[in-house]
Amino acid sequence: MQKVAVIGAGTMGNGIAHVFAMSGHDVKLIDISEAALSRAVETIEKNLNRMVAKERITEKLKKSTINNINTSVDIKSIKDRDLVIEAATENVDLKLRIFKEMDTHAKKSAILATNTSSISITKIASVTNRPEKVIGMHFMNPVPVMKLVEVIKGYSTSNAVTKKIMTLSKTLGKVPVEVNDYPGFVANRILMPMINEAIEALFEGVAGVEEIDTVMKLGMAHPMGPLQLADFIGLDVCQAILEVLYEGMGNPKYAPCPLLCNMVMAGKLGRKSGEGFYVYMKGSKDVKVSKQFK
Repeated sequence: MQKVAVIGAGTMGNGIAHVFAMSGHDVKLIDISEAALSRAVETIEKNLNRMVAKERITEKLKKSTINNINTSVDIKSIKDRDLVIEAATENVDLKLRIFKEMDTHAKKSAILATNTSSISITKIASVTNRPEKVIGMHFMNPVPVMKLVEVIKGYSTSNAVTKKIMTLSKTLGKVPVEVNDYPGFVANRILMPMINEAIEALFEGVAGVEEIDTVMKLGMAHPMGPLQLADFIGLDVCQAILEVLYEGMGNPKYAPCPLLCNMVMAGKLGRKSGEGFYVYMKGSKDVKVSKQFK
C-alpha cells in the first residue's frame, strides 16, 4: 500500500498525511478547499521544522516528506491509490456521502478507511460495494506525536484487510489496537463519559474549572484536565460523540450535559473558536478560565 490518499485537510487529515509521507508513502491530500490544502501543507512544514529543530528528524527527511505530498481538490484523483483514508468532520451524512464517492472512484482492490472517532464502521461500509474492504483507522491527535491507532473492524471487514492495516500501522511507528465496531469503540466509550461527568460537576457547582482539572491532573496523573482536553478536542466534537453513544446504547448516562449543549449552541467550541472552558489568545500559550466560569 505505497500509494495513499487522505480526504480532508483539517487537523487530523494533515497529521495523517504527515505520518504517511514521513514513512515514505506517496500521499495525495484531498479537500474541496484550495485554501484548506495550503494551510495543511504549511502546518505540516511547520511541524517538520519543529522536529528538525529538536533533532528528531534530519533536514533530508523533512524535504522528502514534503516531496511525498501532493494536493488535489478532485476526489477522482484517488483512482490509483491503494489505501484511501477519510478524515472529514465527524458528521454521519457527510461521511456516508464521501464513502459513496470513494467507492465509485477508487480501484476495486483499494482499502477504504475512516478516521471516525465514534461512527459505526458497519454503517459507513453499508453504502459501498466493498464492505469487506472498509475499516476504521482512528488516529489520536496530534497524529505525528500520539502512538495509538484504533483499528476498528466493521461487521463485514475481512481478517486479511484487518491484518494489512495492523501491519501498516506498525510501519508508521504506531501501536495499533484491534477493536470491534460498537459505539465509541474503546477510546471514546471511556473518555467521553469522563469528560461529560467533569462538565456535569462544573454544571452542578461541585467545583470550578481549574479545580476539576487540577484534581484529575495531580490526583489521577492525567497530563491534561478533562475540561481543557474537551476544549482541545472541540466541544462540538465531544457533543457529537456523546450523542452517538447515547443513541447507540440507549443509556441516559451517555446523554451530553446541558451545559455542553448550550456552549456548543453559543459557538464556544474550545481552542478552535478561541473560547470554551478556557480562553485562548492567538499566538500565546497562556490560557485563562472563561469569565463565564469565574
